[in-house]
Formats: sequence, C-alpha cells, structure tokens
Amino acid sequence: MVIEDLAVQNIVRNHSLARAISDAGWRDLRTMLEYKAGWYGRDVVAVDRWYPSSKTCSSCGALVEKLPLNIREWACACGAVHDRDVNATRNVLAAGLAVIACGDGVRPPRS
Repeated sequence: MVIEDLAVQNIVRNHSLARAISDAGWRDLRTMLEYKAGWYGRDVVAVDRWYPSSKTCSSCGALVEKLPLNIREWACACGAVHDRDVNATRNVLAAGLAVIACGDGVRPPRS
C-alpha cells in the first residue's frame, strides 16, 4: 500500500479547509493502515512529502515549473492532459513501487 506523507499541520493553516481536514483524522488513518498492514503481512510505503507528484507528468516524467493549486487540469508538452489529483495518484503509486523494488527513498532531484 502506498500513501503520501503529508504535513497535516501545514495543511491545517488553510482556514477554509482546517475543520474538514482536522475532522478526517489523517494521523489515525495512517496508524490504522500501518497496524492492519502489519497484521496481514503487508507493507505501507510513505512517499516523501516533497516529491512533486502533482507537477510531474505521469506519461513522460517531465516536471512543470509552477502549478498553482487553482489549476486542476494541465497539459504536458508530450500531449498528455492530466487531472491534477489523478496524475498525483499515479505518480505516488509509481514512486511507492520504486521504493519497494529498489529499497530506497524517493526524493525530488536537486538542482
């Protein structure tokens, strides 16, 4: 199972979403996933929070320089059109599978 390691404290600073995010109990969800996965002999891989999953094209791997939160759909130079959340999900899964296969963490490339 692959999840994204989110900085919930930083996300809660958005006052319009703070209550909904706090009510969701993100930390409890992760704790339960890890507990149940261990119970059934499965692994939970947390992809680094700084991995640019939304800004990376899941088709060709190109990285978009800027992608503000209000942009929900974007087109890559390779011709692929991405929904921001679906694209991020594909990239997080691919990064998690890479961690499982290679045994190493996934970090964004440093410039």
